[in-house]
Amino acid sequence: MEYSVVIEQDEKTGWYAGQCCELPEALSQGKTIPELMDNMKEAIELVIESQRKITNNAYKDKKVIYKNVAV
Repeated sequence: MEYSVVIEQDEKTGWYAGQCCELPEALSQGKTIPELMDNMKEAIELVIESQRKITNNAYKDKKVIYKNVAV
């Protein structure tokens, strides 16, 4: 799966800041666009992992079915 990242360059510092369009909680920055994109990948992975833990804890004592869906 691929995610879209909106990127803005700070005029004063020259650093790049990014936010994932599909997961707005995923934010990061970098001195270069490649560095930013590496950092964004990690931020997206951390948001997904965190959300997975929150959801799993919410259903911890319940009988549920887990299924995957390809997008």
